[in-house]
Amino acid sequence: MNHPSTPSDGNDSSAATPSLYDTLSGFMFTSFASLRSLALHTENQPDQQQQQPGLVAILETLYRTALLYLDETLDHIALVLLVYSLLCIVLYRLLFRAGSGNALGERRWWLLRRSHIPACQRALLVTAHPDDEVMFFGPTILELRRRQCRVFVLCLSEGNHEGQGDVRRKELWDACESMGVRPEDITLVDATHLQDDPAAEWKTVTIANQVLRQIESLDVQLLITFDKDGVSGHPNHCAIYYATASLCLSGLIPNTCKVLTLETVNLCRKYLSLFDLPVTLLLSTNWVILNWRARRVVQSAMRLHGSQMVWFRKLYIVFSRYMVINSLREINKSDVEFEILDT
Repeated sequence: MNHPSTPSDGNDSSAATPSLYDTLSGFMFTSFASLRSLALHTENQPDQQQQQPGLVAILETLYRTALLYLDETLDHIALVLLVYSLLCIVLYRLLFRAGSGNALGERRWWLLRRSHIPACQRALLVTAHPDDEVMFFGPTILELRRRQCRVFVLCLSEGNHEGQGDVRRKELWDACESMGVRPEDITLVDATHLQDDPAAEWKTVTIANQVLRQIESLDVQLLITFDKDGVSGHPNHCAIYYATASLCLSGLIPNTCKVLTLETVNLCRKYLSLFDLPVTLLLSTNWVILNWRARRVVQSAMRLHGSQMVWFRKLYIVFSRYMVINSLREINKSDVEFEILDT
């Protein structure tokens, strides 16, 4: 008896067998590939571990070499600073060595002078605020008074920025008198358009009129004020320079009156005190250098501005070069034209 369904069942099971084989073969191939990759990774790992100590050794060598060069550099810097400090001290001692009146002293003075500013009998100092006269120009005032030059001080505001105008007025007179300036030679301007305020714009024409009036009435031979950077960068300081420059350009300053501006130096030089001495002697055309006793006079005068004695001004008194050194530059019409074009 024939069973037609038997061949049909046999044909279905033979078709399923290759499919299962292919699946098992693919699984075994994938597993083998994964094992082989893991084996290769394991074989390469010792090489990486061998390379890692070599990299560390190179970094350690570079670090030690850098430390060696750094130590040598610091030694050289320390040596240079020591030599420079000794040079400053020797120069300073030479400036004020006893016996400068003999023939040796006369020969020495033309090579190394403690002051080099134009000779005059009457000088006008123009400042912006009470305390400017001693904070920045103290050495110049003392040197002019040592030469028996009459010093007039024109202060263009009473310093009422914090409501202390009356106090600062008295401090100005006290400080100037302590440096030898006569009380009657001090002029303080109290004008609404010249207020102590960094945000206030001081008109050039207004300042120029005040300065020119003093020059003509006092018949001075020397005018001293700030340069275009104002030492501290205060806008009121800079405004005085541009007013003075406008007078030079217009030819209103008499030919008998020379104009000196106080040089602004960078922050590093500003707080070197007497250690700025060699740089000043090399770069400046006019300068004043005080001895240690005169320096204390300037410091004492600065302390008379008690309303301004905050902590950073106490540090300024100790470290600032402007307590012991002033470097000034004489300006004329051509210099002013060049500076204005450069600006």
